[in-house]
Amino acid sequence: MVKAAKTTGKKRSKKSSSSNNAKVKTKKAFRSYKEAMEYLFAQTDYEKQSNLRYNVNTFSLKRMEKLLSLLGNPHKKTPTAHIAGTKGKGSTAAMLGKMLEANGYKVGLYTSPHLIDLHERITVNSEMINKKQMHDLLNRLHGPLTRMSKANDNPTFFEIMTALAFMHFADTKVDIGVIETGLGGRLDSTNVIKPQVVGITSLSIDHQKQLGQTIDSIAKEKAGVLKKGVPAVTVQQEPSAMKVLKSEADAVKAPLTVTGGDIDFSHRFETSREDGPHTRVCLTTPTSKFEHFKVPLHGKHQAINCGLALAMLDKLKSSGYNIDNNRTSEGLKQVTLSGRMEMIHEDPRIMIDGAHNAASIEAIIHAIGQNIPYDSMVVIFGCNNDKDVRGMLSTLQYGADKVIFTRSNSPKAMSPADLAEIYAEICGKMYQTALSLGEALHLASRAVTREDLILITGSFYLIGQAKLRLQQQPAKA
Repeated sequence: MVKAAKTTGKKRSKKSSSSNNAKVKTKKAFRSYKEAMEYLFAQTDYEKQSNLRYNVNTFSLKRMEKLLSLLGNPHKKTPTAHIAGTKGKGSTAAMLGKMLEANGYKVGLYTSPHLIDLHERITVNSEMINKKQMHDLLNRLHGPLTRMSKANDNPTFFEIMTALAFMHFADTKVDIGVIETGLGGRLDSTNVIKPQVVGITSLSIDHQKQLGQTIDSIAKEKAGVLKKGVPAVTVQQEPSAMKVLKSEADAVKAPLTVTGGDIDFSHRFETSREDGPHTRVCLTTPTSKFEHFKVPLHGKHQAINCGLALAMLDKLKSSGYNIDNNRTSEGLKQVTLSGRMEMIHEDPRIMIDGAHNAASIEAIIHAIGQNIPYDSMVVIFGCNNDKDVRGMLSTLQYGADKVIFTRSNSPKAMSPADLAEIYAEICGKMYQTALSLGEALHLASRAVTREDLILITGSFYLIGQAKLRLQQQPAKA
């Protein structure tokens, strides 16, 4: 395995290896995996709360730091790369992870949310954490969690999951952990790390109730992941957002560069007999020259994400990681990502995509038009009530020939009737409502032919339901 010259730290001795894991000596708290999961899911989960207050009490980094301290600070045992932003975090993380893995590094990846299986959130070299590992880690967590509970300082579901990821990466001795933020950046549970590099993806309006109504207020929250002396990379942003990012970077003395600005970056859409429609990117820095790399995911937005991942890889290379261009290119070819332009059924053709704000809806409509031939597109749409609903529906009208509004199983899901009412105000296009995904799929399948496309989008909860349903009943679209 290729090792980083400067970043992976001193070799662990046998003595330090045993202390690194910081195993809390307590009697076995959970007798089974099922019992451990029941405990985990019983904890406060802000992902499912509608009226969520975004402040230092609700999102307390001190609480997260206290939990990790009781565990021996596993987040300090592993070098990390930190990714924040509105859209494209998961895609950027997946691409960076695979490129590092192809270069011989053992890579931990922590992302959220999951589509079907909670274990999707924590992987090492693309392998999900298994039930035994999860059970053992929760048993080790039980003592510190009980101690904090007695002090009336209960960690949340996401904080526990984040701690689990750090513990698992320390246990498995990964060379680097690629960490995606959950919500925002400044107060996010992952923001306890001092990474090797920070990446900030495209910023747009999302989670206004928590992060603010304007793009510059959102940019300020995302910029909270910037750290003194830690190289940071971002993509071209709206002028007001870029102004905030640069101001915040200067304030904390974080060197910030921009793909397509300080960093020479370009992308080109093309089609060939061998690869079909696809995009290629070029990125050049004083230390790297990535030329005509094929982007593994469809769409201009994924080319921009790929450029960011390459720029982050270059920063790691500058700090001592051994990066080979051929291996990097091969790593990109291995990237697949559930829930991003994923075709989950062929007859009729059903695609899912986790677009959950207006900018993402615009990106997916453009990407489908560029890469997927179809006669007409029926969209099954559902979203949560903390989203920019009007913005999403205003954008949706330009790509959907017909919309079927439904709801996911999220407690924050907006009712189909309310979505339809807003859509009717915006445009006069055809729509229907369905009380369940099953009913929506039934209506859609009656409205399409083999040359048409059904797109399910608007919510990760909804597309996760769709994927699980069609995995279990593939013949019953």
